[in-house]
Amino acid sequence: MSESPKPFDKNPSSGTSQDKPAPATPLNPRQRGIIIGASDGIGAALARKLTKEGYTLALLARRQDKLTTLCNEINTSTGEVRALAYVHDAAEYDKVPALLHKIVADLGGLDVVVFMAGVNFPPGLNNYNFEGDRKMIEVNVIGAMAWLSPVAEMFQNAKAGQIVGISSVAGDRGRIGNPGYNTSKAALTTYLEALRNRLTRHGVNVLTVKPGFVKTEMVKAAQGATPFAIEPEKAAEDIYQAMRKRKQVIYTASIWRWIMLIIQHVPSVIFRRMSF
Repeated sequence: MSESPKPFDKNPSSGTSQDKPAPATPLNPRQRGIIIGASDGIGAALARKLTKEGYTLALLARRQDKLTTLCNEINTSTGEVRALAYVHDAAEYDKVPALLHKIVADLGGLDVVVFMAGVNFPPGLNNYNFEGDRKMIEVNVIGAMAWLSPVAEMFQNAKAGQIVGISSVAGDRGRIGNPGYNTSKAALTTYLEALRNRLTRHGVNVLTVKPGFVKTEMVKAAQGATPFAIEPEKAAEDIYQAMRKRKQVIYTASIWRWIMLIIQHVPSVIFRRMSF
């Protein structure tokens, strides 16, 4: 009678473990990737999806306990090391170069980077909160740039690779409920577009993902109704299929493409009177 696979013992703070991921070979060309913001929600769902499809991943997040649980779950279910944990706060920019270097060495290369990290501190319709706005810019924008700038240079030199950035429908128009969050996601969308325009000619794909409402902890911060909310697994599946097809921009769920097309064309004189 065969024994059940045992959990893999990892040290999440360093990413080291008793076992190393199987190396990529010509006969087994594993894709190696990083997900920044992987401990729960869409990040965790995408980690499960990609490792199921044969990827080897470095998973980064602030919560050591959640990372350990997720990596043990993935590695136990696959029967080998496909997920390594690294505790990291996306606002700690100075730690990115050394951590990126270590991860590439641990994985034996790098093919895909997904920037999933994001925070949301809605101030309320009648309040202003610079401290919350500052934190959203630090994580959602500067944190992304701190990771994706060196990755872009690496991939450009290699003339291969894929970058995935998780923006939001919130960045498509400035609304009264959460100006700081709208700004952070609009900035991220523009930054990803600029990277795409630079890197496409070098064989590198940049995918911008714009989720609507997804049933995660962050959606609890939303003000008002949350129509067309989807499960994280649905968003992860949409992202994976877009990665496979090397798409440039997707909305998830897809209905948001048409909703936002309408919203983007509402005249400003009308839009500024709306209360969402």
